[in-house]
Amino acid sequence: MEYIFLLFAFTCGLAVKQVGIPPLVGYLIAGFLLNFAGYSLTDDLTSIANLGITIMLFTIGLKLNVSDLKKREVWAGSVTHTLLWVGAAGVVMFTIAAVASFLVGGLSMQSAALIAFALSFSSTVCVVKVLEESGESKTRHGRLAIGILVMQDVFAVVFLVVATGKLPSVWALALLALFPVLPLIRKIINNSGHGELLPLTGFILALGGYHLFELVNIKGDLGALIFGIMLAQHEKSTELAKSLLSFKDLFLIGFFLSIGLTALPDLNMIVMALLICGLLPIKALLFFSLFTSLRLRGRTAYLSSLVLSNYSEFGLIVAALAVSLGMLDNNWLVVIALAVSISFVVTSILYRTSHSQYHRFKDTIKRYERDTRLKEDIYPTLHKAEFLVIGMGRVGKGAFKALSKLADVNVWGMDADRVKIKKMTENGHNVICGDGEDVDLWDNLDIKNVQLVLLALPSIQDAINITRQLKNAGYTGNVAAIARYEDEVQYLREHGIDKVFNFFTEAGLGFAEESLAYAQTQNER
Repeated sequence: MEYIFLLFAFTCGLAVKQVGIPPLVGYLIAGFLLNFAGYSLTDDLTSIANLGITIMLFTIGLKLNVSDLKKREVWAGSVTHTLLWVGAAGVVMFTIAAVASFLVGGLSMQSAALIAFALSFSSTVCVVKVLEESGESKTRHGRLAIGILVMQDVFAVVFLVVATGKLPSVWALALLALFPVLPLIRKIINNSGHGELLPLTGFILALGGYHLFELVNIKGDLGALIFGIMLAQHEKSTELAKSLLSFKDLFLIGFFLSIGLTALPDLNMIVMALLICGLLPIKALLFFSLFTSLRLRGRTAYLSSLVLSNYSEFGLIVAALAVSLGMLDNNWLVVIALAVSISFVVTSILYRTSHSQYHRFKDTIKRYERDTRLKEDIYPTLHKAEFLVIGMGRVGKGAFKALSKLADVNVWGMDADRVKIKKMTENGHNVICGDGEDVDLWDNLDIKNVQLVLLALPSIQDAINITRQLKNAGYTGNVAAIARYEDEVQYLREHGIDKVFNFFTEAGLGFAEESLAYAQTQNER
């Protein structure tokens, strides 16, 4: 039966992808259609969904810099937003329920506040998925959004502990023994190599963290997240996260299906869910106002607010607990599930054009910026750069090093990963931290001497967006990019990129040329 579910989810995901909508929307639709057809949620599908969330939280931890949580914009932004949202949305929910009680029944003020709290969280699944698909998880706004999500996850865990009265076991103190064991875990990761043992190691660590925390009466998902955070500084953390990417995406299909299979709504519930989704602009505006008041740039505040403007799967967990304790009617669980699903669709669609939205409204958005900038938001400078490599991954770093060997060329590199840039700067390389899709960055960079920009990026859409921003900033030089597949080569050329290198073809050609030159040198000896 699970195979039929996954096959149908694949069909719906492929169908919506053809019209430019992210596949996860198709998976949600598949769940509701299967529910309408009379199918129900199975234990195996629930296990698949839970495994997907566990692996996802582990990979989030692998990418998280703990120092990001100490930043005022993260902890102050998350705490203040939750308090203000619960107060404002609680009043709105109470009013809606009073005026439209015929839809799903009335609410007490306490119940309205509880629903508002359930809706205060933003979806870790949806936000991380959207950021990863757009290649923005390491950008300024991406790291801010993930930091807010982690803080909200902590709020949810605290609520579940308080509401259920399930206190951590006294043996929870034994978890401190993980720190002395950490060197051994790091050694195991090093010895796992680069093949099939690496993702298996990731599975063992993620599930091990989950079950270890469950043993001491602490939510297992928090254990998976903490295990990931503990290993975030490991030199293979990025490779480990990438090795788990495909598995995580596969298991998360089960999560999206399980939302739709939870319950079948009626018309009244759909109307109430749509009314609740009408509060999403308020959620976005509240985030934006807080971020700008905390001195973040307008672009960072806008993009972070947009991607966080959804409801969370944790809201369903909170609502389910409230129903089991008799604090909410069962109908509200269905309404919240619908609102969560609709909010996923809204975020997935709106964020696809987020950069063009900002470009269109940037003058209005920038009016709300504070005059004093945070240290991280001060624009970098390029000193007479002639070649600029964007994307300091393996390919970009290789191109950067090769060009740097040319004595008569001034080469600079750029990447959104602040940690990576810091390490390269300490090694004496000419690099800056920046998001290539940031139109404000290009407006403030001196690129008049740049003759060639090399886009060493895995996403062809990112390459196209950056090329567009360069042209808008008045750049007249050449742009080169990489592609993994032949159909991407022509697509990139059609969108203004002057030279496109097929990654696999060019790698083979370079290997052959190097080998031939070596053979000729040996023969001459």
